[in-house]
Amino acid sequence: MNPLVALAVAGTDSGGAAGVAADLTTFAGLGAHGACAVTAVTAQDTVGVRRVVQLAADDVRAQVDAVLEDLPVAVVKTGMLGSAEVAAVVAGLPPSLALVVDPVLRTTSGTALADEALVAAYRTHVLPRSTVVTPNLAEARRLAGASPEDAHEDVARALHALGPAVVLTGGDPGAHLCRDLVVDDRGRMQVLEHPGVPTTNDHGTGCTFSAALAVHLAGGEPLPAATRAAQSFVAAALRRSAGWRLGRGRGPVAHTFVPPTQEV
Repeated sequence: MNPLVALAVAGTDSGGAAGVAADLTTFAGLGAHGACAVTAVTAQDTVGVRRVVQLAADDVRAQVDAVLEDLPVAVVKTGMLGSAEVAAVVAGLPPSLALVVDPVLRTTSGTALADEALVAAYRTHVLPRSTVVTPNLAEARRLAGASPEDAHEDVARALHALGPAVVLTGGDPGAHLCRDLVVDDRGRMQVLEHPGVPTTNDHGTGCTFSAALAVHLAGGEPLPAATRAAQSFVAAALRRSAGWRLGRGRGPVAHTFVPPTQEV
């Protein structure tokens, strides 16, 4: 049996915690074959981003076309897009492909990765084409044009009105209980709670969550079940890396996994 094929369209992280590194290792950890189209090359570590080199939309399109023309891609997961032109490449993907969008607008350390043109492209072109979008609250507010006073539920519904199902993630660092707000494709809302993991080694959790969600959705699971499975995958990774001492800042979430026992 061939493995499920998942395509990541995202930037690199030279520290190996987020972006394409997180996507491909998560795909592998869940038994999927990962392909990638790099949108930007970053020089970053656990403290922050030092430099970003944005690839042209034609370069990203060439990578996407090479993968789609050769491999049976079941799902596309996006991370950092970096420009409205690259967003147009994503919006032009074949409509039959499931599309999971992690709208990376700003790094945890505060570096802006999206200008207003890109935010507008998300709203106008990418989100209407998406299967599901997985923002944190700050990203959701910016994409929805919401104010800080707007309730989480209203922000999630505003995003759903743009086209996609929504998983509004609520895994704040140090939280004892995390709440992910899910709005499915029919507009039904539910809150999925899960225990938090006390750790500062959480760089890459957003990428990891959305990549895990993409694999489970492509495997045929409904959104709530796929969300639960992605929550469990990330929690296990956070527990694995909780005692690590890697880097001078917020360390990486674990992208190691135990391979299945080989049969003799």
